[in-house]
Amino acid sequence: MEENNKPHKGEGHRKRLREKFLNSLTLDGFHDYEVIELLLTLGTPRKDCKDTAKAALEKFKTLQGVFEASPHELQEIKGIGPMNLFGIKFIKAVSERYLEKKLIKKDPVSNSKELFDYLYHSMRDKNRECFKALFLDAKNRVIAAETLFEGTLTASSVYPREVVAAALSHHAAALIFAHNHPSGEPQPSPEDIAITRQLVFACRVIGITVHEHLVIGDNTYFSFADQGYIARMNREFEREK
Repeated sequence: MEENNKPHKGEGHRKRLREKFLNSLTLDGFHDYEVIELLLTLGTPRKDCKDTAKAALEKFKTLQGVFEASPHELQEIKGIGPMNLFGIKFIKAVSERYLEKKLIKKDPVSNSKELFDYLYHSMRDKNRECFKALFLDAKNRVIAAETLFEGTLTASSVYPREVVAAALSHHAAALIFAHNHPSGEPQPSPEDIAITRQLVFACRVIGITVHEHLVIGDNTYFSFADQGYIARMNREFEREK
């Protein structure tokens, strides 16, 4: 027990990092490995984590890469175990919850920056395609956000029936869709366009408006609304009624 109370070699360094953050309450001036180091120490306060943090950053290349690595991948790094894994995964989940809650009861159509901040943060580094829906009330305020599908998006993997059922369960009057491209290139595929058309039509049948479908890439996105797709699909629906 006494040995566990002895100062470790990184204690002074860690104290300086904590004081630096508390003095500014920002991460300005921090190296990415120092951010990872502090997160690792949340689960192992009596262990030096500097070398482990540098090894994690070297393996996964970026801070985002470390956040998105699976628990199994992270624990392949010497020095990362179940306890100090906690800090990395917990802070990522907290930040996603924080950004999501900032959207609730707001109009993402007119507050697009917060919408993009939330979607980009939560979807940019996924190694699988994820399809997310934002459910809006009659005043275009966000009621809820939900990931509905994961995996390669094809006509057979995104089901309009399930999207409609989810919208009805939330009593939504309108929807915004988003999915990511792990390649980083946001240009929509023919399948993306076909799925969007199916969803616009299915929602129109029951009186639900689709405002947008965003494809999230690497520090960029493609907007179906901005490019005129949503308006054209609505016109097609009116002609085919």
